[in-house]
Amino acid sequence: MPGKNISKAAALSPAETILRDELIADVRTLAAEIGERNTPRYPQLNAAAEFIESSFARAGLRTRRDTYEVGGLPCHNIEVEIRGTSPQIVLIGAHYDSVFGAPGANDNGSGVAAVLALARRFAKKQPTQTLRFVAFVNEEPPYFQTTQMGSFVYAGRCKARGDQISAMISLETIGYFSDAPRSQTYPIPAIGAFYPRTGNFIGFVGNLRSRALLRRAIALFREQGKLPSEGAALPSFIPGVAWSDQWSFWQHGYPGIMVTDTAPFRYRHYHEPTDTPDKLDYNRFALVVSGMENVIENLAAAPKL
Repeated sequence: MPGKNISKAAALSPAETILRDELIADVRTLAAEIGERNTPRYPQLNAAAEFIESSFARAGLRTRRDTYEVGGLPCHNIEVEIRGTSPQIVLIGAHYDSVFGAPGANDNGSGVAAVLALARRFAKKQPTQTLRFVAFVNEEPPYFQTTQMGSFVYAGRCKARGDQISAMISLETIGYFSDAPRSQTYPIPAIGAFYPRTGNFIGFVGNLRSRALLRRAIALFREQGKLPSEGAALPSFIPGVAWSDQWSFWQHGYPGIMVTDTAPFRYRHYHEPTDTPDKLDYNRFALVVSGMENVIENLAAAPKL
């Protein structure tokens, strides 16, 4: 059952407890009730899209389908927008498909659940910059880092329209933590020399051009003070740095960062049939989302980043 791996170390406020329960319910819907969702499992992929749309609608938000075809199948990015008073846009996104053969609780049911929870909390607010929450389709192979990747299609359309995206935040695999020694690994030894070897933190990752956004976001996250965080702006060729939807926005000249528990560098169930809802640490997951609420609120309050 979801919630089995809830940490006793992280103390939650009443608001964070409510948030945790929302995350548990939404991850369970995506990964246990709908399950594997990708183009070979097209009915399930559509079921996930419909669940996301209905969740946004229940928060009082108007959804829009950004649709394109893959192999004759209509595939949908799902967006909602909370208009601000300036033309700049802070975009928060996560992919809702799962890799072949996996139910995708952490990758990336966790990211989608976070996007839904954050959208609910901003639905009645009036930001300075426009907030846009997007669930992307087709992030996983065989579409990964191709022109058929949902976020690549979406970012290209944003560029063609002249959308002024000041910050793109990709929420990617954010629900697993471990206090075990040496539970954290890194793609190259040189990185591991400067960062913790215990996987009890959330990571902020950007390319070199996005380092100003990364520094600001992690500073805002650390104001929460409840969950360790680490950040790195690195060349995008390093394994893991470009492994999500922020890559698509980089290709179109937008600044973007990924928030992640580092996925395969910590989580042994990554891209496996065992990536099920019971593996997530929902207390610390809730603290990630609570901290990101502060990040987004402050980014969107600025007249221009």
